[in-house]
Amino acid sequence: MPKMMDEFKAFAMRGNVVDLAVGVVIGAAFGKIVTSLVEDLLMPPIGKLVGNMDFSNLYISLSDKIDEANTTAYKVIAATQPVDGSTMAAVTNVFSSIGRLPLAEAKKLGPVMAYGNFITILINFLIVAFSIFMVIKLMNHLNRKPAPLPPPAAEPLPTKDQVLLMEIRDALKTRP
Repeated sequence: MPKMMDEFKAFAMRGNVVDLAVGVVIGAAFGKIVTSLVEDLLMPPIGKLVGNMDFSNLYISLSDKIDEANTTAYKVIAATQPVDGSTMAAVTNVFSSIGRLPLAEAKKLGPVMAYGNFITILINFLIVAFSIFMVIKLMNHLNRKPAPLPPPAAEPLPTKDQVLLMEIRDALKTRP
């Protein structure tokens, strides 16, 4: 039994396992930051730009109970709002959460396909994937080895005049 514990300790303390554990913890924290960035900072302005759309409440009803409740809620709002019969209004109603039950209430009445949540998670994924791409690109840039320096140029051979001057210098040194 002690040998097995020693083997497990050696396994658990290997560099790769510790690095992986640190990566998972940092990744989880980074994921929460990106989720907050998307849900709290990016999606509200995007929703505002596309006609006050609330992505968190976009869904397709799969239940007659939800359809009836949405129809009733829509009639209440439509009674107080002017009617826009344009084709664009019909298209944007598919993506509108105005006059519909919030997603949480709709889920209580029956099944729904919450595609607004999917859109938000897809944007989360794209931001995380791009961030990881940029980090890896930076790491590759930092780990890139510089090109080897060219070997130093050999000193040029002395000219005839230089050889003659060196001989004179050497002769003067040996003179008493």
